Amino acid sequence: MRVVSFVARIVALSLVLAFTATAFASEETQLAAAINVYRSQAQRCAGQASLELPPLTADPRLNLPATGSGDLQQALARASYPMVSVQAISLSGPRDAQSAMTAIQESFCQVVLNPQFIDIGVSREGREWRIVLARPLLTARLGDGQAEGQKLLEMVNTARAQPHTCGAQSFSATTPLAWNATLATAAQDHSRAMANNNFFDHRDRDGRMPGDRAELAGYLGQQVGENIAAGQDTPRKVVDGWLASPGHCANLMNPQFRELGAAYAVDPKSDAGIYWTAMFGAQ
Repeated sequence: MRVVSFVARIVALSLVLAFTATAFASEETQLAAAINVYRSQAQRCAGQASLELPPLTADPRLNLPATGSGDLQQALARASYPMVSVQAISLSGPRDAQSAMTAIQESFCQVVLNPQFIDIGVSREGREWRIVLARPLLTARLGDGQAEGQKLLEMVNTARAQPHTCGAQSFSATTPLAWNATLATAAQDHSRAMANNNFFDHRDRDGRMPGDRAELAGYLGQQVGENIAAGQDTPRKVVDGWLASPGHCANLMNPQFRELGAAYAVDPKSDAGIYWTAMFGAQ
């Protein structure tokens, strides 16, 4: 029987623990950390389930005045941030980061759980807050989809050679993965489907899941897993994001997996611009 894992649902630190761990950080830093903890777990938002998402990267160019007004795009242009898309959340009243996070979960979950956003800036003046989420232009010069997938494999194997803690689960160093061309083809097809059809999900538009796609591609393994990413323009950023996300990290460190195929695809008209898929397997 084929065993399929997408992103293991590991319970991450609660928001309360996140605030405790950052007790000595600024309120702005605490809020950014809380948003990333929130993104790292599967959530229910606006009646839909979200995927686990990699953390947002703090970018000081997005720390715009909390009480500022005016054109957001012009403000980022003045800050020399090469923006593709941006959205700002303004809050008035929260006394601290925990109160601000509660307001975000209640009213802005769709914004902070949008996979197209890569960077974050948080500013505060008294009880006024401004959270800016943005996606920058793709600046890296990438090779073809599967060539970059093989670079990603090298980075995954480097990570697997060291112990890692993925959320609440500890993993010992484990064996490297071998490149599998069949899994790479399935990964390329899914990345292209996400880019061309502007979606981000393990379930494709035909209702197929990773195990179905691997089987259709001709992969005969008994276990299949999948990690996906969007918006990051280098394999390094992708792997770093997965290692910081408990479920993605658990797939990456799973000692039962023996093979991997990976690829990216780009469509400038899509929300995230670039999409990555890594398919793990064991025969």
